[in-house]
Amino acid sequence: MTKYLISFPSEATVVSDEELPTVAADARAVIEEAKAAGVYVFGGGIDESVDPVLVAADGSVSAGTYPGSELTGGFTVLELPDRAAAEEWARKIAVACRCSQELREFGFDPHS
Repeated sequence: MTKYLISFPSEATVVSDEELPTVAADARAVIEEAKAAGVYVFGGGIDESVDPVLVAADGSVSAGTYPGSELTGGFTVLELPDRAAAEEWARKIAVACRCSQELREFGFDPHS
């Protein structure tokens, strides 16, 4: 089975304060469904109140990220049999979150 990353940036979520509790409940319901189906690996949201750092090849640490690589929002990692299943789960998450989701496939690592 292949692991898939389903994610969205913070700015993609455009819901009112009134809608937010319903959106959160709908998103949690999809995650619970994924857990019950045995395909959930990990998920969460980036804590945007904590500044990222870049750890260089020499071990030094500096504020910031790679240019153009800012990561915000939320993500879910699912382990699924094929791309079609991944697209279906991404669809469920998109509907629940009320925003488009980006779908990426992890490369196979026989040692993980």
